[in-house]
Amino acid sequence: MALYIGLMSGTSTDGVDAVLCRFAPDHAPKLLAHHSLSLPAALRRALLDLNQPQPNELEQAHQCSLALARLYADACHALLHQSGTAASDVRAIGAHGQTIRHRPDLGYTIQLNAPALLAELTGIAVVADFRSRDVAAGGQGAPLVPPVHQALFGHPEIGRVVLNLGGIANITVLHPNHPLLGFDTGPANMLLDHWVHQQLGHEFDEAGQWAQQGHVLPQLLNQLLSEAWLQLPPPKSTGRDLFNSHWLHQHLTRYTAEQNQSPNAVDVQATLLEFTAQTVVQAIQRYGHQPAEIIACGGGARNTFLLQRLTQLSGCKTYSSTALGMDPQHVEALAFAWLAHAHVERLPANAPAVTGARRPVVLGAYYPA
Repeated sequence: MALYIGLMSGTSTDGVDAVLCRFAPDHAPKLLAHHSLSLPAALRRALLDLNQPQPNELEQAHQCSLALARLYADACHALLHQSGTAASDVRAIGAHGQTIRHRPDLGYTIQLNAPALLAELTGIAVVADFRSRDVAAGGQGAPLVPPVHQALFGHPEIGRVVLNLGGIANITVLHPNHPLLGFDTGPANMLLDHWVHQQLGHEFDEAGQWAQQGHVLPQLLNQLLSEAWLQLPPPKSTGRDLFNSHWLHQHLTRYTAEQNQSPNAVDVQATLLEFTAQTVVQAIQRYGHQPAEIIACGGGARNTFLLQRLTQLSGCKTYSSTALGMDPQHVEALAFAWLAHAHVERLPANAPAVTGARRPVVLGAYYPA
């Protein structure tokens, strides 16, 4: 039996999720404690800025990495305190870091992190930089969580799709008669959060209530759906390198010019939600082997209007992972605890059928306490 901490700060850049898990042979990981911290506004702005070239970006990136490590350490200390666990009892921390560039087509992916500092601040070994080894083996480096989805949600008879609705949406196809498959489908919370923050100052659209008040703009929706990346077959992954505020505003500018009027802000939000729903469902229809259920996790699993649209478009029962005993906000953090455990045990943890890597490899780099 061994204890591990998993940390996740995703593409949405809204906060850090931390979990303490117990791993035992022949048992699913057991979540013992969890804690979340919001990203300070200044750090969030700096991270978003670094998704594009910036003056003095090397120093900025390192300063952000150090700030993230301190925030990660605070989350770890909170976990240890609330669970009554000593740092010496934890085998390792799995710390994914914050993705600011993801270009597997060019052979690299960048996650900001300062794992040496995190190990120093916590007194616990850290495993980090999970994506790079898969990219070096010819893979996308993402998504890395499908094997964990399989362990948590696989069913011997029922075909399921696990849908992670983070900044980017990705699916894991779990079918008893087909190999494991997973890939990114396009944006999820990323554009929705950006637009509601720009227009209303809110961090996110609670339960999709604002989007539900608008009307989908068919011409704008068709423009968004014309993005060539969406037609690529898996394996594939994406991020803010493609789907960002500049991408959205290019489409809005084109729409305004063609329609000779600017769209209503609430209608843009409704269209963005429909865009997310349709790109997910199209991916499931092409590669999902007609699943019976869609299990949603990630922050977007709390967007009830989006889940309703997914049910309507797919014809599949769509529900939050909460119904299976796993808070949707904890799934990815647990996955990085699992990946840290796999690294320590020297177990290959990528799924070549998912990422496109040439072979299974051990993921991550180890920083001793």
